[in-house]
Amino acid sequence: MQELHSLLQLLIMLATDVRIDVLFALLLAAAVTDYRSYRIPNGLTLYGALFALAYHTATAAAPWSALGWSAAGLGVGFFMLLPFYAIGVMGAGDVKLMAMAGAFIGLPGILYASVATFITGGLLALAVILCRRVFTRTLGNIRMMFQAVALSALGGIRPDLRIETRKSVGKLPYGISIGLGTAGYVVAHQLGYV
Repeated sequence: MQELHSLLQLLIMLATDVRIDVLFALLLAAAVTDYRSYRIPNGLTLYGALFALAYHTATAAAPWSALGWSAAGLGVGFFMLLPFYAIGVMGAGDVKLMAMAGAFIGLPGILYASVATFITGGLLALAVILCRRVFTRTLGNIRMMFQAVALSALGGIRPDLRIETRKSVGKLPYGISIGLGTAGYVVAHQLGYV
């Protein structure tokens, strides 16, 4: 009976919460675009983040508090993926998409959504590796990256983690993982699991 009640609440939320509807639409658009072109449009993430900040400010009883909550989510979302961009294993669009999601779900939601995104991304990467039959080459690339980081740390220099094109196992449209992880968190939160 409790599950049915939670499911009904989820459906009501999806039907009435404009913020979540817009978030899900933007995540879907980003995932599809990333899958097709390995790019996430700047306009999608910028206008999405601005919408979230404005929406929270305009609809809250305490506008400045809501704006701060939304801005904090944006900042944490940005900084969660920034290190991966800095070492060259993730695109800037992915970082901006996670920041946009943070503007919608705030703190601490973006922390949970980030963990869900990392899990989803790992599972998606494993599926791609197995489908392309490049497991051994992937392990070699991971070993090379860890060696480069270790040697750079010992030498006190910034590691160069770019993998040669001929050794790469391909790209992963991480916008799909961000979309699934964030939407999964929102649904789990609504159902009372998080």
